[in-house]
Amino acid sequence: MGRLMKPNAFHIAIVALAAVLGVTVWSLWLGVNSDRDNIHPILNQLIPAGHCACQTSTIFKCDNCLQCPAHLPLQGTVSSSSGPLTRPYIDPLEYSYNETHCTTYFPGLFEDPTRAQSFWTARHGIKRVDIDNIKMVDGMARVAVYQGRLYVLKALAKGEDHRRKILGILASIHRALISAPQLAAIPDTEIIFSVEDKLEDVAGPDHPLWVLARKATEESVWLMPDFGFWSWGHIDNRIGPYDEVVKYVEEHELPWDEKEDKLVWRGKLSFAPKLRRTLLEVARNYAWGDVKEIEWKSKANYLSMDKHCDYRFIAHVEGRSYSASLKYRQACRSVVVIHKLQYIQHHHYLLASSGPQQNFVQVERDWTDLPHKIQELLDDPIKARMIADNNVNVFRERYLTPAADACYWRALLQGWTTASPEVTETMSDPTNVANKGIRYESFLLLDSSSMMRFRA
Repeated sequence: MGRLMKPNAFHIAIVALAAVLGVTVWSLWLGVNSDRDNIHPILNQLIPAGHCACQTSTIFKCDNCLQCPAHLPLQGTVSSSSGPLTRPYIDPLEYSYNETHCTTYFPGLFEDPTRAQSFWTARHGIKRVDIDNIKMVDGMARVAVYQGRLYVLKALAKGEDHRRKILGILASIHRALISAPQLAAIPDTEIIFSVEDKLEDVAGPDHPLWVLARKATEESVWLMPDFGFWSWGHIDNRIGPYDEVVKYVEEHELPWDEKEDKLVWRGKLSFAPKLRRTLLEVARNYAWGDVKEIEWKSKANYLSMDKHCDYRFIAHVEGRSYSASLKYRQACRSVVVIHKLQYIQHHHYLLASSGPQQNFVQVERDWTDLPHKIQELLDDPIKARMIADNNVNVFRERYLTPAADACYWRALLQGWTTASPEVTETMSDPTNVANKGIRYESFLLLDSSSMMRFRA
């Protein structure tokens, strides 16, 4: 028999290096994909930023938004003997405000449609070929507005999640159309929208696509309110329509003095591991920290959205891109603490991080200033209460109401049609032989499988 070769130092070094590399790769994979709070802080520093892009953020500045409500026209004509003048009453459930009412009651809400309209008008407008050049993939729908009604031309959904999100967007557009005070005022048009989290998941940066969120550099897209304003919830966790969530919070929310003097956060770590794990590490050693991961299989550490309102301070963290949970946190009379955001949603222009209109607290993306910011709030409860009250006044009671939602959708359609006159001029009946579209109401009657591959 041959003699066994004795391993030399070189072979040992190679094996050891391979072992170290294997353990490192496995550890990084675990850190990125695990939803358990079981990763050492040193390893968390090695996790790549990935989609959370921790070196970039968007600073929102809108000088003409929150100052405007102080100058709203007063309601009615009041004589000197009638007492003081009153502010106009905004009905949060009124879907049929006209354009004048919308711009008066919700100043600053329409910043992004105005921005997108200016962007495309400077490029000589949106042509039909610009829409046709958008490659339809899962999570997209192509729709037409014709004589004030909504038609579905094509819809692609990978599964139930896509299908329900698409239905939420379609329902929101439909509601805005049928509640419009003048149907004829909305020109005929065609649109393609995506319910995916990120533009780069579905298209390049130069298409006139309607999306849920965008980076500051993604200027060609048009921002929609997310599907959750219509309704949302997983099969085993039904959240419901947003206004129903708000109503429940208003009826059951604890008084400010009875709320936990702590910062709360619950979420899935793997959606943005570096960003979210860093929050856990920073907050875990403070008495004010109630920051935990959720393990969805066992529902460990689960906290319903309304129970977040039992805390004075609520952290908000982006996920793969934006996080749709912000609106639920803004339903609470609490201080929402948000890191510098990378993704813009339609209502983010109303965020104010300082001054008398401050309605949230902004921290760095690496959370290094979080302890200082929380301590400031604990030391100054009057300021904390002011920020919480402003949060409710601006978002829950005004800019995130169904009335504001309907106004935004109609403003979005108006801005779009203004920037795309050629599309309007070349519109034909969506139900003709060439288009084979279907009215939204009839689309709802299709079975799920037909919806998910409609005209595919």
